[in-house]
Amino acid sequence: MARTALIQRKTAETDIELELNLDGSGQAQVKTGVGFLDHMLELLAKHAAMDLRVSARGDLHVDQHHTVEDTGICLGQALRQALGDKAGIRRYGHFTLPMEETLVTVAVDLSGRYALVFNAPLPAPKIGAFDSELLEDFWQALAANCLCNLHVMLHYGRNSHHIAEAVFKAAARALRMAVESDPRMAGVPSTKGSLLG
Repeated sequence: MARTALIQRKTAETDIELELNLDGSGQAQVKTGVGFLDHMLELLAKHAAMDLRVSARGDLHVDQHHTVEDTGICLGQALRQALGDKAGIRRYGHFTLPMEETLVTVAVDLSGRYALVFNAPLPAPKIGAFDSELLEDFWQALAANCLCNLHVMLHYGRNSHHIAEAVFKAAARALRMAVESDPRMAGVPSTKGSLLG
């Protein structure tokens, strides 16, 4: 059974179409109008071994916030949809990733319940034209719409680009682990019998 999703979301602020294949090969076609976000989503797809296509048009004449946050919403919805009832998956994933002088750990539980702990402050307010505070907003939107527990920990780091990139790569690797098939797990990996919330 294909673990795929197609999300279309249109508001007065953004118009987004996002397609996801959990069992892909890391291919990405991403165009959001926010160059740094495109770069991060390409990294995410590659390191999660998921195929991702994103086409987003947003009110960038206002700022980047709506486009970044709404893309996170759509990706979270796509992950939730593609996972279905979550039977046979590992459910949990974690990864500690070095990026030059930076070290980041991300842990995820595809529990059907939302929680975010984001402890990865970026020292610079901007990464190029990208507003650094939007990094947390993206992951908050994703976790809330995927209905997962997501914990992000910056152990140390100096360069904001490296920190943001390490967060995306570590999250990708953690998600890759969590969505993988577990040959020893028959059914849903929960004593409650459901991970749907």
